[in-house]
Amino acid sequence: MKIIYENTIKDKGEFAEEFLENNMFVLFGDSAPDEIKDFCFWVDVAPINGTISVGQTVKIGGQSYKITAVGSEAPTTLAGLGHCTFNFSGQSEVDLLGTIYVENKPLPKLTVGTVIQIIEE
Repeated sequence: MKIIYENTIKDKGEFAEEFLENNMFVLFGDSAPDEIKDFCFWVDVAPINGTISVGQTVKIGGQSYKITAVGSEAPTTLAGLGHCTFNFSGQSEVDLLGTIYVENKPLPKLTVGTVIQIIEE
C-alpha cells in the first residue's frame, strides 16, 4: 500500500456542508478566495506522492471509496492550493477538470480532524 496523498480537515466554512446534499465536498487551503471560502473544508497544502488515477482508493475517516474518474486539473490544484472537489456520483466521465470522482456510496461524516487519504494498493 502506498499513500499518494494525505491531509486532515482543520476547519470548515459556514456553508461547507451544503455541497454534501449534492454528493460532493470541496477542499481548499488557506489561499481560498473569500467568495468561496465559506463553502469549503479547509486543509493545509500537502504534496502528492505519485499519480492520482482511476482504481485507487480514497479513504475518508476510515471509509473507502474507489476512484472512478480524475479531472486533469485536480492533482495540480490539490498539490498547489489544497483545492479539489470530491464528487460521489460514481461517474467515469469527467465534467469538471478540478474534480476527483468516486463511487456512489453514502458520504462520510466530515469534521475537524477527519483524515483524507488517496491510496494505491
